[in-house]
Amino acid sequence: MSTFLVINGMLLVIVCLLLLAEKYLVSYGKCSLTLNGDKHFEVDGGDNLLNYLTRHKIYIPSACGGKATCGFCKVKVLSGAGDILPTEEVYIDKKESEEGMRLACQVKAKKDVEIYIPEYLLEAEEFEAEVDILIDLTHDIKLVGLKILNGKTINFKPGQYIQFKIPGTDEYRAYSIASPNYIKDRVDLTIRLVPGGLCSTYVHKALEKGDKVIFTGSFGDFQLQENSKKDIIGIAGGCGMAPVRSIAYSLAKQGMPRKFFYFFGARTKRDLFFTERFKEMEKEFPNFKYIPALSEPLPDDKWDGEIGFITQIVEKYLDKTSEKEAYLCGPPPMIDAATNVLINKGIQLEDIYYDKF
Repeated sequence: MSTFLVINGMLLVIVCLLLLAEKYLVSYGKCSLTLNGDKHFEVDGGDNLLNYLTRHKIYIPSACGGKATCGFCKVKVLSGAGDILPTEEVYIDKKESEEGMRLACQVKAKKDVEIYIPEYLLEAEEFEAEVDILIDLTHDIKLVGLKILNGKTINFKPGQYIQFKIPGTDEYRAYSIASPNYIKDRVDLTIRLVPGGLCSTYVHKALEKGDKVIFTGSFGDFQLQENSKKDIIGIAGGCGMAPVRSIAYSLAKQGMPRKFFYFFGARTKRDLFFTERFKEMEKEFPNFKYIPALSEPLPDDKWDGEIGFITQIVEKYLDKTSEKEAYLCGPPPMIDAATNVLINKGIQLEDIYYDKF
């Protein structure tokens, strides 16, 4: 065995021993956790902020169960945190670091700590729900309906998301809400099977109707600007359908008061879903137009609709104007390309809202 491997092995053992010693031998006594200046919790020092918040029923976004692999659990630490850790640096940029942003799962309370969390996050709750809908929408996307139990209801803005707890773990995965916000006793999700994905594999291979699950929410700055009167451009692909569907259905309940052009991109015909309902909405509401496009239609698809990348179709249909706002949901390359098209069409950057996944 080389000297290099021996040294690395010894360092690993030392690190493990230090972690165990801190966990079981070091006591930091009682510490005060102050939240937003007016909420005070006495805690046993030594644990991380994410765990303290969860114990006090304060649910902030966190998908990885505190492993510092998702970067969602950002909070502003005003005092008592110490220096930023290497595990945080990949998720905290320079500006955020200067503002005191930290990963809650990595900051341990070794003395009194003061933190700030936006008030809207304090409204998030934990819900128990029963799976009452489980439908294959495509070959790799399921519609999952969750009926909230115990008489509880959820408030959310169209476009926001929840965090689905993976049974048997401390991990969560974020999924946009596909149902309209006037339905408050349930949420619907569209979940794509990701090869090797812990949660999506569970949903597609093991989840059954009648199962009880846990989720938290609602979360997200990506949401319908409900006070705006501007025309809407929706652009989505795949499971990016979910938040735009929520927006469209919520506005349909109001009689579709604003013009709404919805562009949805898929590869082949088998990747389309909810098409019939959106075509029905076109007949119900003159303000609504649904434009699906296939990038690689198969001969058997017999497709007579639009062909090409969805950004090409958007460019084809839109006139040049600034009196619109856009909601985009999909993979980063699609979002970036769509943003460029919209800006070239005169839409202001501040009127372009997106959710990358």
